Amino acid sequence: MAALSSSYQKRSSVQWQRWLPYLILIPASLVAMMPFIWMILATFKTGAEVRQIPPTFLPAAPTFENYRTILTDPKLPLLTFYRNSATISIANVLSTLFTSSLFGYIFAKFSFPGRRALFWFILATMMVPFQVTMIPGYLILVKLGLLNSLWGLILPSAIDAFGIFLIRQFCLSIPNDFLDAARIDGASEWRIYRSIVLPQLGPALATLGMLTFMFNWNAYLWPLIVLTEQNKRTLPIILNWYSTQHSNQLHLTMTASVLVVLPVLVVFLIAQRWIIRGITLTGIK
Repeated sequence: MAALSSSYQKRSSVQWQRWLPYLILIPASLVAMMPFIWMILATFKTGAEVRQIPPTFLPAAPTFENYRTILTDPKLPLLTFYRNSATISIANVLSTLFTSSLFGYIFAKFSFPGRRALFWFILATMMVPFQVTMIPGYLILVKLGLLNSLWGLILPSAIDAFGIFLIRQFCLSIPNDFLDAARIDGASEWRIYRSIVLPQLGPALATLGMLTFMFNWNAYLWPLIVLTEQNKRTLPIILNWYSTQHSNQLHLTMTASVLVVLPVLVVFLIAQRWIIRGITLTGIK
């Protein structure tokens, strides 16, 4: 009986320890998500209901009129701004993943004169505040004729110091024996990079791609400086302009905010799935 009692107590202790993180994280997650949930619910309320005190959590009479107003506003062609933001974000993700994976692999697995100094120089650029490089960057774009162009936001971001550092640290974990075996079999360096290195970088590339997309989608100050024409601007700039024009219409401002944030959430969910899958399936085969 004593043995059975001890075994039962151990099982109960193990189950309690297994469920304890969920009991802590679920309420904490709900508290963290509450402002965003309230903002989404507010998009289905009328302006009077949003402003009423005490505020309501669930809409009394749900309506899609706010979305209809935003999507049909001739002064707010969302498709144009979606296209601008998507073009900049996707182009920066592709270029950053390519350059970061290539340079990170080179810094991790190749020896050449000045490698350490060059790598530390790249890391040092991460310490320079954006306010210091903002004016020189602007003057360079003026000289190149890239001002008021989407290319002015794509080309300067093609090489990312943080991305090179992240991929380089991940490449260090790839055994050199597999690379040497591929060289002995006659594989070129590009073939090794494409067929051996890139498949091992799945989790790192997914994480870097997600962070790069979110950063470029939410960027405000630099696009505001580079893009001067209204039809070339990105969603965060237009959202700020729209909220200023409709400062007393919170229901419309929140609806526009949800439409701007929605693609980021979708990309985050997709990238999160790939990160988990990559970590689960990662291994040298």
